[in-house]
Amino acid sequence: MRTVGIIGGSGFIGSYNTKKFLAEGYKVKVSSTDISKEGKYAHLKQLPKAENLEIVALNVENKSELNDFLKGCEIVIHGGTPFQLAVNDPKTELFDPTVKGTENFLEAVMNTPGIKKVVIIASVAAFNTNFPLPAGNKKPDEIFEESDMPYYGEQSHPYGQAKFLAQRAVEKFLASHPKLDFEIVTVSPVLVIGKSLSSREDSTSTGIQFLLKNKIAPDAFFQSFYDNDIDFAMVNVEDVAEAIFRSATKTGLNGKNYLLTSETYPVSDITRMLNHQEPHLKPKIVYSNNLVIKDLGIKFKSAQVSLGEY
Repeated sequence: MRTVGIIGGSGFIGSYNTKKFLAEGYKVKVSSTDISKEGKYAHLKQLPKAENLEIVALNVENKSELNDFLKGCEIVIHGGTPFQLAVNDPKTELFDPTVKGTENFLEAVMNTPGIKKVVIIASVAAFNTNFPLPAGNKKPDEIFEESDMPYYGEQSHPYGQAKFLAQRAVEKFLASHPKLDFEIVTVSPVLVIGKSLSSREDSTSTGIQFLLKNKIAPDAFFQSFYDNDIDFAMVNVEDVAEAIFRSATKTGLNGKNYLLTSETYPVSDITRMLNHQEPHLKPKIVYSNNLVIKDLGIKFKSAQVSLGEY
């Protein structure tokens, strides 16, 4: 039985990754930052074929633990970097675990025999740190594609900056190692929406949907979304997991970075759809998904269906 290691395999996206690989007949090794907090991963043990699931303690900044986690894995999914908007110390809370954590991870993969495929779960921020606002080099309704110049804003949110810099570290690694024994593929989802597989209350993705559904603004940053009726590009969490699985199991994709995105709506319509009402506007396409459809054949759910599932 082939083994996949999923760093961050109990989170919002990670849980769907774990479910998908178990369903496809893999042995799945999932990391936990604190294995004593069983509530964070208990839902995984209820999945079909959970007898093939192993939960392992891992701090991604600990190189020894990282090396141990990777042993025996043929595929590794790295989605263990923090997704948080409320930050007191950006360096400690975001930049170190995201950027240095990615660098440590790539170094550990290099030193682990048997790995054939690595999938990095990045973010649309790897292309545009201003998300959900347009990139500084784009007009509001101009479509952004993978081939466009990535945009880094000095005033962007630290989360976006950290994700951007982490992806540059991946690209630097690829450029300096042109003949690897394994492939590296990145997926960069926009706002990930849909139903959570767990009842965890620390998920930023489900938290954002809760806030938008109830028109709650915890801070001035979030209030600006309502004040300006910001457009959000969205993608269903199950579609993200399907794209990750196909990226992990198809060869010939080394170095690709796929935008994972479906439709774009303003916040006012997102609130309506979360409350099972019809949107006032038709969806827009602001971020292109043509490349992932072409390479992997993904069929993306509509934003209305996805928000209805939440």
